[in-house]
Amino acid sequence: MKAIILSAGLGTRMRPLTNQTPKPLLTVGGKPLIVWHIERLRDAGFQDIVINVAYLGYKIINYLKNGSDYGVNIEYSDEQNEGALETAGGIIKALPLLSDTFLVINGDIWTNYPYNNRFKLPKNILAHLVLIDNPPHNPNGDFILDGTDKKYTFSGIGYYSKELFKDLKYGKRALAPLLFQAQNNNKLTTEYFNGEWYDIGTPQRLESLDKKLKN
Repeated sequence: MKAIILSAGLGTRMRPLTNQTPKPLLTVGGKPLIVWHIERLRDAGFQDIVINVAYLGYKIINYLKNGSDYGVNIEYSDEQNEGALETAGGIIKALPLLSDTFLVINGDIWTNYPYNNRFKLPKNILAHLVLIDNPPHNPNGDFILDGTDKKYTFSGIGYYSKELFKDLKYGKRALAPLLFQAQNNNKLTTEYFNGEWYDIGTPQRLESLDKKLKN
């Protein structure tokens, strides 16, 4: 199975830190945020990783190169000419580089979630999402947890079938509408994760996590 780390965002909320540095290269706990993802994926058995890039994407490519320094093979889906294609649009462009079932990770989170390179989607299921407790900035949640009637927050981690994106045209497209439609059609499953998870959405959250990791 391949994994894709979504790294094409503008990092607007992280300014001025992202004026010259793309958010995935911001340092936390002594290493760039994206390196944490790469090392955890490698340790979980993922050898082939795709990274989509847009804003200051060349800096990510120049830093990580082909991934050999980290024991993995990295391919890039380059959106620098188009500008960021949003989440689903970025995945659609990267589909030729991905396996039939693939793992997607938001590049602006930090987590110790145990990635599974042997995960199998059940028959007729198009996506499997990892949900977490609702943080203060998203108190009402996003998706219903299997076996409950309660909504939890989407962690930005999920396993997807290429079939979810079948016949969708290239261009800017958000992911959430596709996932809500899949859940409404009983083609989406969910799991609950109560381990460490941080949304690095502001400089303050980055600083807080940095202090925690250094301690």
